[in-house]
Amino acid sequence: MDQHRPAEVSNSSAPVSPRAYHALRARDIAGQISSGTLSAVDLVACLLKRMATIDPSLGAMVDVAADDALAQARQADQLAATGSRLPLLGVPFTVKDNLWVKGRRATYGSRLYEDFIAPEDSWSVAGLKAAGAICIGITNCSEFACKGVTSNPLHGVTRNPWQPDLTPGGSSGGAVASVAAGFSPIALGTDTGGSTRRPAAHTGLVGFKCTSGLIPNPWGFDEPCRDMSSIGTIARDVHDCALMMDALADYDPRDPLSHPLPLDMSVPSSFSRAVSSPPNEALRLAWSPNLGCGLAVDDDVAVAIQSAINRLREAGWKIDDATPQWSEDVIHFPYLMRQHAELAVLFGEQWQKDPAQFDPVIAAQIENGQRVKACELAEANFCRHRARTQLNAFFERYDLLLCPTVPVEPWPCDELAPATIGGRPAGPRDHAAFTPLFNLCDTPALSVPCGFGRRGLPIALQIVGQRYTDMRVLQFGAEVERLLGLEFQSSILQNTGAQK
Repeated sequence: MDQHRPAEVSNSSAPVSPRAYHALRARDIAGQISSGTLSAVDLVACLLKRMATIDPSLGAMVDVAADDALAQARQADQLAATGSRLPLLGVPFTVKDNLWVKGRRATYGSRLYEDFIAPEDSWSVAGLKAAGAICIGITNCSEFACKGVTSNPLHGVTRNPWQPDLTPGGSSGGAVASVAAGFSPIALGTDTGGSTRRPAAHTGLVGFKCTSGLIPNPWGFDEPCRDMSSIGTIARDVHDCALMMDALADYDPRDPLSHPLPLDMSVPSSFSRAVSSPPNEALRLAWSPNLGCGLAVDDDVAVAIQSAINRLREAGWKIDDATPQWSEDVIHFPYLMRQHAELAVLFGEQWQKDPAQFDPVIAAQIENGQRVKACELAEANFCRHRARTQLNAFFERYDLLLCPTVPVEPWPCDELAPATIGGRPAGPRDHAAFTPLFNLCDTPALSVPCGFGRRGLPIALQIVGQRYTDMRVLQFGAEVERLLGLEFQSSILQNTGAQK
């Protein structure tokens, strides 16, 4: 795959060729629409045409209302003409199908919701719209966002734009595919155990899970493990993720997980300002190749990430080899037990009536969940508290923890998980082992591309901080981008044929 240094952010008002619209960053789009050198209508029309040409082979999109997207674009152009400088003016975005867009079908990847029409925008959707962004479509996810690949009986399979016979991962596979294929520069996903970070890693994108509750989510579908879930932001670079956080980080008392913002986050444009500045040179950094849990990693992935760590060290960053000291019960935390039990509570009655309505993988989870005992769930809650305590102790010594995001390159679409990792047999969730601990502990975690595997597919580094250090995490992620100097673009994104 081609790799080269990313183009510098341009403040120029020079017109952009329509052939390049699909590769624009969100900040460039907003700047050029505000200045009148780019028409939101022209941009959206180009992206809709591209989507219609390419998406039938990817399956990223499940609902596209072209007329509505163009109406939003006309409004953006009108706002620009009156002098508006909204931070995301005219920027197209996509929405994962477990979030709501008012008046549009929201199916949660399930036949149970095949005819459900969202009564209002999800909080995060409304937040991006208020910043001037344009919802261009809704993206596929696994049923109830509870599978590590993106497929379901209602909408079918989503494929990886880098290599369409492979999965983009899950459950935000449609969201990352929409950005990697050039349908939009940013996307909304969700992340309960890595569902934003892992798919972003598999498609060469940036995926961010903020501190739990930092982006409110007060209404919408009932979901399992809601207190471990965060709205996920997806973009082609850290700066665009920061722009999304500028629009979305807030406090809303209607969400019991939401909390008043720290003072440094309550300043407008605080996240994008942070990533525009170099990080503190005194940061205490730690690198853990297996998170202290003995997690398996494919050799080529380990080599690529270690090479990135070495380059950071060569650039002057002091990075210790260190890891949190987890107790055995935390290392073996029963994530799936809790997910299965809550799925059984939410959907067990419908499953009893008609198991055939469900993805067989999800049906099996519901069946497993009906056997979970209350004392097992209680013990899991105590274990979660121990995990938080152990990670907090680690962050007394270090500011940031660096580790892999995923231990493997993506695998074939028709397989639930890779059969082996690191030369040993892999369980169905071993590919997801590096991400859920940070949902368990409520901490911010960022996946940023850092290299390529043996098949030329992207590999990613995960950057983790203590609760409420989201800006520090993003700031160091931008530094990693700068130092590694890699541009990650799938062959589909490089292709401009849809614009001709």
